[in-house]
Amino acid sequence: MKNERPVRLGILGCSDIARRRTLPAALKVPELTVAAVASRSEDNARAVAARFGGEAVVGYEALLESPDVDAVYVSLPTGLHHDWIVRALRAGKHVLAEKPLTARYPDTVTAVRLADSRGLTLMENLTFTQHSLHDAVREMLDEGSIGELRSLTGEFGFPPLPPGNVRYQPELAGGSLLDAGVYPLAAASMFLGPDLDVVGATLRMGTEAKVDVAGDALLCAPDGRTAHVSFGFEHAYRCAYTLWGSEGRIIVDRAFTPPPDFRPTVRLERADEVRERVLPADDQFAGTLACFVRAVTGGGSAAHSADVIARARLVSQVQGRARLLGDGWSGGADGR
Repeated sequence: MKNERPVRLGILGCSDIARRRTLPAALKVPELTVAAVASRSEDNARAVAARFGGEAVVGYEALLESPDVDAVYVSLPTGLHHDWIVRALRAGKHVLAEKPLTARYPDTVTAVRLADSRGLTLMENLTFTQHSLHDAVREMLDEGSIGELRSLTGEFGFPPLPPGNVRYQPELAGGSLLDAGVYPLAAASMFLGPDLDVVGATLRMGTEAKVDVAGDALLCAPDGRTAHVSFGFEHAYRCAYTLWGSEGRIIVDRAFTPPPDFRPTVRLERADEVRERVLPADDQFAGTLACFVRAVTGGGSAAHSADVIARARLVSQVQGRARLLGDGWSGGADGR
C-alpha cells in the first residue's frame, strides 16, 4: 500500500480507553485519519465522531463493508476480539486490536496466520512497548549499568472496580490476568526473551464475579534467569518493574500506563551509588499508532506477530498451570 494519503481508520466500539487515550493520540499522527466510528448505539457513534472525526456508523458490520476504511481499531471487550478481528481481516482491513489480542492462545495463532496469509497487518494495542522509556532502560543494560541481568519482577495492580464493570464478566473474558497481567508478562518477555516458560502460578478467584481478581506467576528463561510477576484488582495502585543484575538494580515506576505529559524516572541502585534519571515525556499511544501506520504502508509486521504469539503463549501457560485460590475453587485451570 503506497503512502499517498493518510491511512483511513475505522473504530469498532466506543470504549473508555478509545475515548481517553487512543483517539486523542490518533489526532497527533498526520499519516492517520479517523474515517468512521461504529457503535451499537447511534448516539455513542455520533458523539465520538463529532469529537474525533469520521462518519458515525450504527453496527460493526456496516463499518467493515465501507470502501472508505483501510484499517480498523477493535476496541471491544476482550471476549469479542477474535470474532471481529477475523471478520475485519476477511473484509480486507488491517487491524489494530486492544490488548490482549484474543482471549485464547489458539485464537491468537489463528488470527495472526490469517493476517499473514492475506498480507495484512495485525497489531496488538499493548502501547507501553512503544514508549521511549524502555529503550533508555535497554541502553542502561547494554552499557553494563547493573552487570549481568539475573531476574525481573513486575507488578500491575489497582483497587477494586465498580460492580458490573466489564472486567468482572466471564462471558466477555474478564479477569485480572487478561486485563492487568499481560503487562508485566510482556515486560518479562521484553527483557528476558520470548522463550520464557511458566513454572508456577496462582490465580485468586472473586467470590461474586467468577473471574480471577489477582494472580502471580514465576517464569524461567532457557538460560536460568527468572521473572516474578504480580497483578490484580485488589491492590493499592502499582505499575512497575525492577531489573536485578549482578552489580545493581534498575527500578522503573509508572512503567505501563504513563500519561503523555508524564516524565518517567528510572532509578539505578548500585553498591556505591543511587542515581535517578528523568526521561522525556512520550505518548505511547501515538507511538503505537505511528508504528501501526508504518506496518500498514510497508506491508505487514512479522516481528510483531511473533511477539504477540509469544505473549499469548505465556498467558495460556499461566491459565493452564495456575493453582486457583478462593471460595469454592481448587486445582488448576484448563488453559483454554
